[in-house]
Amino acid sequence: MAAVATSHSVRRWRGSLTLTAGLPGSRRTTITVGTFDGVHRGHQAVLREIVRRARASDRESVLVTFEPHPLRIVAPERAPCLLTTPIERRLLWPQFELDYVVMVPFDDRLRQLSPEAFVRNVLVQRLRLGELVIGYDHGFGKDRKGDVETLRRLGVEEGFSVDVVGPVTSGEETVSSTKIRGAIANGDLSIAASGLGRAYSAYGRVVRGSGRGRSLGFATANLELEVDKCLPPEGVYAVLAEIDGERHEAMANLGPRPTFEETGGGLEAHLLDWAGEPLYGALVGIEFVRRLRPVKRFEGPEELSAQLGRDRAAARTALADPHEVA
Repeated sequence: MAAVATSHSVRRWRGSLTLTAGLPGSRRTTITVGTFDGVHRGHQAVLREIVRRARASDRESVLVTFEPHPLRIVAPERAPCLLTTPIERRLLWPQFELDYVVMVPFDDRLRQLSPEAFVRNVLVQRLRLGELVIGYDHGFGKDRKGDVETLRRLGVEEGFSVDVVGPVTSGEETVSSTKIRGAIANGDLSIAASGLGRAYSAYGRVVRGSGRGRSLGFATANLELEVDKCLPPEGVYAVLAEIDGERHEAMANLGPRPTFEETGGGLEAHLLDWAGEPLYGALVGIEFVRRLRPVKRFEGPEELSAQLGRDRAAARTALADPHEVA
C-alpha cells in the first residue's frame, strides 16, 4: 500500500489539466492514455516504460487519465465498481516518477471527440506529443473506435511515434482489471494481490460512529468509503491500517452489525495497539490481509466482546507473516 504522497514526490507534479490548457515549457513528451483503474501490474509496465523512454530521449513523461470512469458517462448501467478511487490513484502516481499526471474530466463533450480530434487537439496541440505508448488492448475516442492502426496513421501525419506494451501475466492468466474485480468479489485476496502487485486496499475518511466498539473495549475507526469502491465479501478481516504513512496492525469488520440490528454496510477498524487520539477526519488506508470469519449475530454484548477477543488474537497470528495473503 502506497504511503500518502506529497507534491514534491514527483519531479513536476500537476494535479489536473483542462482541455484548453497546455503544459509549461517546450520539450516534447512521451505520453500514455487510459483510465488505469487498479494501477495493476499491466498498468505499471506501461507507466515504467513511458518514464524509461522519456528519459532516454530527453522528453517529459505524461500520463493522461480520466475522471470519472468513462463508463459512468457512456453507459452507467455497465460501469464497474472501482479498484482504485480517484484519491487512491493520486496516492499511487508518485511512485512511478512521472513528470506530469494530467487528470481530464470525462464528460459528454469529451465523449463526442473522434479519435483524430482527441489526438490532434489534446495530445499534439496541448501536450506536445512526441511518442505515444499504449497497452496492447487500448481503445480510445468516440465509441472506442481508435486503435493502434489509427494511432500509427495519425503519427505519420502529426510526427509522433507509437509503441505498444504487451500483456503482463500472472501464472497463465493475463492481468486485467476485470479479473481482479472478480477475484475481490469472490474473496480471493491472494489472486487479487498477484495481479495488483500489492495487497488490495481501501481508503476512507474516519467519521463518528455509534461508540459501541469503545464500550465493548474495542474502539474502532469508522471509514466513509466511496460508494462505487470494489469490496471483498462481508466479514471480519486481519488488516493493516495506514495512517500518515505508517502501518498499524488492525482487524476490521466489513458489513452490517447484526447483534445490534444494524443492517447497513460499513467498514470499521480496530487498531490492535493504538494509543493515540481518535482519528476523526483522518484519511486511513485499510490493506486486506486475510478474512477471519463471516459476519455473525451474537446473543448480546458479552458474547460479542468475547468473540472480538478471539478475533484480535487471530488477527495477530494472521499478521505475523506479512508475506502470507489468503
